[in-house]
Amino acid sequence: MKGVRWLLLCWMFMVSGAMAVTPQELSSSANDKRYHALSKELRCLVCQNESLAESPAGLADDLRQELRLQIALGKTDDEIKDYLVQRYGYFVLYKPPFIGRTVLLWIAPLLVLLGLSIWLIWQFRSQRVHPSADDTDLAKETVDEAQLAKIKKEFEQEKR
Repeated sequence: MKGVRWLLLCWMFMVSGAMAVTPQELSSSANDKRYHALSKELRCLVCQNESLAESPAGLADDLRQELRLQIALGKTDDEIKDYLVQRYGYFVLYKPPFIGRTVLLWIAPLLVLLGLSIWLIWQFRSQRVHPSADDTDLAKETVDEAQLAKIKKEFEQEKR
């Protein structure tokens, strides 16, 4: 009797494994298109500058399998994104939503651009107010009228 229960238990595990959704196969071309679109919208957590579709990292393979599994289970795109955001944070999305937590992600490029613009304007204005050493040396080398007349006279004598 114990042998039969053991055999029945083993059979149940085998059947449940065979009935499980294999993430490698998607049932339709629509799901396949969804998979490719979603994998381009999600960021690889290892590479950081590549989408999940482009990344060769091992973690990206795991995330792609998870993505296939979620699609095969019938989850919507928003449900899949929410699931991944809960696990990995908003960093996993290439286009994070504009909310309190992600405001800095959206505003930081503008702040950097504004800061650089202010710095450049300050640099140009400081050069106008404080001329460089070359400009001051040139100003010191001005010739007065008497010296200029003497140089012209010598030049004309050499010409003759």
